[in-house]
Amino acid sequence: MSIAFQQAVPILRIFSVEKAREFYVDFLGFAWDWEHRFGDDFPLYAEVSRAGLTFHLSEHYGDGSPGAGVLLFMTGLDAFHRELTAKNYRYYRPGIEDAEWGARIMKLQDPFHNRLTFAERK
Repeated sequence: MSIAFQQAVPILRIFSVEKAREFYVDFLGFAWDWEHRFGDDFPLYAEVSRAGLTFHLSEHYGDGSPGAGVLLFMTGLDAFHRELTAKNYRYYRPGIEDAEWGARIMKLQDPFHNRLTFAERK
């Protein structure tokens, strides 16, 4: 039997559902796929996705550490950059830079200090 990995889904720690929606849905254009709470006054666990990329967002203590870094390889970086800058999001005006390791990258940081580096190989 051969081994095949199918998908990695980073779990990113969040502290505000409203700020998470503003950043991941309104700014980045992700879909808010689903959410779960064990009860009315319990932390949120949710999934967001876009174009084959999926994140889980969690308010649960111990799920992820604020300030985590995720490197995300993609195609269409210039189009994504144009889409984001056209939104005039008050908290971010990302740029694209050349990385020494052979990719063009756009670095973002969510409101919870998680670092998202979108990279397109040259």
